[in-house]
Amino acid sequence: MPFPPESPCLSIAIARLNIPETNHFATWVMQAPLQRGYVHHDQVWPETLSQAWQTWLEVFSPENLPAIPIGTAQPDSESTTNIHPDPESGVKINITTRLMQNLGISIWQWLFQGEIADSLHQSQGIAIGQKLPLRVRLDIREPELIALPWEIMQPGVALPAFSLNREILFSRTTSDVNPLRNQQPSQFLNILLVIGENTSKGQFLTTNGHQSQLKLEKEVAQLIEVLTPQNIPNPNPPKPNPTIPCRVDTLIQPTPEELISYLDKKIYNVLFYAGHGKPGPDGGCLFLAPDTTLNGTELAQILVRNGVTLAVFNACWGAQPVTENLSSGEVKVIPRSSLVEVLIHHGVPAVLGMRDEIADREALSFIQVLAQSLIEGMLIDQAVTVARQQLLTLYKFNQPAWTLPVLYMHPEFNGQLVQVFDELVTQLPTNSPTWMGSYTFRAFLRSRNDHNQVWPIWFGTIKVGRSPENDVEIPERWVSQKHAEIFCRYLPNEEVEPTYFLRDISRFGTLIYQSDNWQRIHRDEVAISSGSLLKFGSSQGQAFEFVIETTEEISSQSKVDYGNN
Repeated sequence: MPFPPESPCLSIAIARLNIPETNHFATWVMQAPLQRGYVHHDQVWPETLSQAWQTWLEVFSPENLPAIPIGTAQPDSESTTNIHPDPESGVKINITTRLMQNLGISIWQWLFQGEIADSLHQSQGIAIGQKLPLRVRLDIREPELIALPWEIMQPGVALPAFSLNREILFSRTTSDVNPLRNQQPSQFLNILLVIGENTSKGQFLTTNGHQSQLKLEKEVAQLIEVLTPQNIPNPNPPKPNPTIPCRVDTLIQPTPEELISYLDKKIYNVLFYAGHGKPGPDGGCLFLAPDTTLNGTELAQILVRNGVTLAVFNACWGAQPVTENLSSGEVKVIPRSSLVEVLIHHGVPAVLGMRDEIADREALSFIQVLAQSLIEGMLIDQAVTVARQQLLTLYKFNQPAWTLPVLYMHPEFNGQLVQVFDELVTQLPTNSPTWMGSYTFRAFLRSRNDHNQVWPIWFGTIKVGRSPENDVEIPERWVSQKHAEIFCRYLPNEEVEPTYFLRDISRFGTLIYQSDNWQRIHRDEVAISSGSLLKFGSSQGQAFEFVIETTEEISSQSKVDYGNN
């Protein structure tokens, strides 16, 4: 099966303005499905939002309070008195639910103002038209804002949070990254499970060495069990349900040399780490074994060199930046200091860490559904959404469990971890009579220089660019690595001719010749008709022809081909 059509993407950046006034921020769109979606908006961070954040922390993270991100707000004592969430009692459920909801709505209303909100609505409309989820990525460039639970953003009362919405693929990102390695999705899910030392709760440290070993073995057995394909209830099962081979190898409290050796010997696309982690300026430290640590920068080099696509960390504070106390008494957040940011910066395609401490049962529930969703062939951000929904179902909206996982994705990564092959479908040649009966139309891109060079579009998406990973590779200097896409907006039927669109995502644009005129489009999408001529990047480039053939034309061509044989 070819890759599914890539979802339209809306990427938004947030940065503090370098002006005398304090707490002024700029938000702007770095990537949008349409050119007019690239907009900018300036706004002030309100003190009321800092107060709401501090109140939220007092209730949902009373023992691990990060620094207040903006200002010196104090919690509202009236709103926090006697409302610490208690799963066993329903007395204060409405209060904690309202607290979770109010902060989510407040963050949403601050971010999506003016033209930023308009760009979101336009992008959602395009995604709906393509019958695809909208991928939304948030690039938070102000270190003091990273600690906020952006995953709880919601547009209004009784509406789902952004990270729980089935029509949204939400993740964080950063533009300060090394280029992504050119690696194709694997046909298998190969997981390396690394069990490190857990000194935060003393789980593996007991006075009896035998008891400690038994607990460690039990922990390993539990994790292997949840990473093995099972019949797990899935709120969004794909149809049809593909089968992806999955292998899990385990390393228990390895040395760095043993970890490197394991990754060098076999190809793994997923790394799961369970153990203790400590924040630090270089991504912190992972406690692999007693007296054995590995910092984030060192781990990043290992993962990138060995082509690991997804790294998941069940370690406290993996998604939180590090703070330091200044001599003035102020607290400073160190930029790009969390483990997930360090790994993404060095070129790991996708990293998932925890914003705060997560209970063992919550972590197991999340990892189980995440692994099962990946085995079913879901995109990484889609699988994280499904696993987050599972946490919400099991531990409720007014508990923080579903807010803890934080996913970062490289801006060049499309989320494809494994390539799904549907073994039940056999695709016949386009000149087969059996193929003719399946569709009324056939679309393809044809080189004007060599008519034997034909790229069928079927009813998905064809990608054009200079990079070899594209369906149509054009080795011309004015062609971008990822230049353009041609796709069908909907499946055709017997009466309606399909509508095809060209979306330009390049630096220099695309030239289209139709209705006796050459037109250049740049970072926009337009409908194209059969017979349209295309040049990518420059008028000096080679020309391509977009063609839609009807049943009669296909049948006639097939007879000619058959007669010639």
